[in-house]
Amino acid sequence: MAYETIKVEIADRRATLTLNRPESANTLNLLMMQELADCFEFLKDNPEVQILVIKGEGKVFSAGGDIKMMLTSADPVDFEIVMGYLSRMMLAFYQLSMVTIAQIHGAAAGLGFSIALGCDVIVAEEKSKLAMNFIGVGLVPDGGGHFFMKERVGVPKAKQMIWQGSIMEPSEALEAGLIDYIAEENEVEAMVDQLVGKFLSSPILAVLETKAILHSQKISELQNVLKLEAEAQKRMRKTEDHLEGIKAFIEKRTQQFKGK
Repeated sequence: MAYETIKVEIADRRATLTLNRPESANTLNLLMMQELADCFEFLKDNPEVQILVIKGEGKVFSAGGDIKMMLTSADPVDFEIVMGYLSRMMLAFYQLSMVTIAQIHGAAAGLGFSIALGCDVIVAEEKSKLAMNFIGVGLVPDGGGHFFMKERVGVPKAKQMIWQGSIMEPSEALEAGLIDYIAEENEVEAMVDQLVGKFLSSPILAVLETKAILHSQKISELQNVLKLEAEAQKRMRKTEDHLEGIKAFIEKRTQQFKGK
């Protein structure tokens, strides 16, 4: 399949998906969400692929959702389309019958971090930055961010991390249980390749059965979280704090939130 915003290579039971908007820090616009949804649904029906590696082109993994899209999708119909693609994308992703590995370099923030957290294994380069930073623009996590954070660290810790929206070093994220491995500078691809080799030389059908058993119990919960996130995001986008957060981001200044 031909895509504009992502690249997909399949060979020897492995698929490599590259987020490919390097000029925009691999932020997710509507087209990328649509293409990711289509790609995950295609892979979901491809039994020959047993490993999926997700990485970013250029200097970062993904800086999150496209701010320009946030500004131009004020129309309720446009917003429904965005959240519809996002739900499709993450539900198909969660149900993939393959081991998913996030290969993070540079930064993974906001929606980009939600996608990484949805992976079975997360490898981050030692100089990368990680952030669930929706709070900075007066929004809640989406893309299943609440679900994946809670699955990784539990409800109390997930709440604190989401509320703080801090930019984390990989060492902090590893200690919290948010990521699985830290690679030395420029060695993240080599570490991921090594992990792929280990999985492919293991009895991987048994590995995938375990994933299917554990994930099948949680699909309805993820569906509900995605629905609740979309409803909450719709409300938050109408707040003064969200508008202030966006303006402050664009103007590169400190936000002045008022709780309205």
